Amino acid sequence: MRIKQLPHNHGKLPANLAAEMPGADNFDTAAEVFKLLCDGSRLQVFWLLCHCEECVANLSTLTGQTSPALSHHLKILKNAGLVVSHRDGKEVHYTAARTPRAQTLHTMIEEIVELSCPAHEDEVILPEFDSSVKVVMEAHEFLVENVDKRITRQELAHRFHINPTTLKDQFRVIYGQPVASYMREFRMKRAMELLRTTDLPVGEVASSVGYDSQGNFTQAFKAACGVLPTEYRALYREKGR
Repeated sequence: MRIKQLPHNHGKLPANLAAEMPGADNFDTAAEVFKLLCDGSRLQVFWLLCHCEECVANLSTLTGQTSPALSHHLKILKNAGLVVSHRDGKEVHYTAARTPRAQTLHTMIEEIVELSCPAHEDEVILPEFDSSVKVVMEAHEFLVENVDKRITRQELAHRFHINPTTLKDQFRVIYGQPVASYMREFRMKRAMELLRTTDLPVGEVASSVGYDSQGNFTQAFKAACGVLPTEYRALYREKGR
């Protein structure tokens, strides 16, 4: 990255700040998340779901919002990965995703408006079956640190001594997606990062994110991103000029 020559040298800028400052697209991503919470009613719904799992009817009563308005907010929050849902009989129940992003927003909201969290201050807000949540989080960390390997759910369950069904169900509750879908998306994001920030050949990028052939990777990348890896790299670099 080329460091811009500043018009004035005041001697106060940290040496690595300009070189390490994230690009505008990173801040655009953060801004999009904050835009989701610019509506007070939506913020209220998200805060409630950080502390409970409820259906639309009960949430409507709790917040005083109509069911259509509430469903609209839930759809936006779910699409952003801040809220997850599951069907219980004929009803759909919603709760906040147990992800670092959602938990950080929850904490930020309470600090900004000085809300009192219903949970005991020493407790971590986790699903009811929290005895194995830590194990699932460790399994997640192992997966993303070994993105170049194809690890089956059975292998992961065996490594972390957890029932495969429990792993599957809790992973979806915590991270909002099944293991396979989450890792497929994670691989594409890592590949996009490598294409943007390195000169690695496409074959090496493919291998780095767990694809055993460049052809399979190219096909998967185009399906996910709409362009070939080489086209994505060229478009990004053209944009950065």
